[in-house]
Amino acid sequence: MQKMIFISLPVTDLDASITFYKALGFVNNPQFTDDTAACMVWSEAINVMLLTHAKWRTFTTRPIPPSTSSEVALGLSCDTREAVDAMNAAAAANGGTPDINPIEDHGFMYGRDMADPDGHIWGAMWMDPTATPADDPTK
Repeated sequence: MQKMIFISLPVTDLDASITFYKALGFVNNPQFTDDTAACMVWSEAINVMLLTHAKWRTFTTRPIPPSTSSEVALGLSCDTREAVDAMNAAAAANGGTPDINPIEDHGFMYGRDMADPDGHIWGAMWMDPTATPADDPTK
């Protein structure tokens, strides 16, 4: 079986969150979507489970942190710098907050961070593997 990751996130408004993630390029898997949860697919190996607060509480009694807190930042690779910019613009147009941190531009690597409607942090990034600095073999 292929190794996969399922990231579960508590969300306030499931429909708004589905719209947000679709705008970023995720695809909804209706097989695992109902009125309490939605499975949003990024790739064959990466899935995000959006869970209503009621559904989330069936998994844990730990409190749901406020949208102003940060417990984890999740990064998504993009094919181009323009795709990074497009994802950031889609976040802004669909209830998210763009550029929550300064834009990172190192020439060979480019990234922009955004927050979804519930404050979960996502970083869109592009990297040119042919232009990355080589390791120094003398160290």
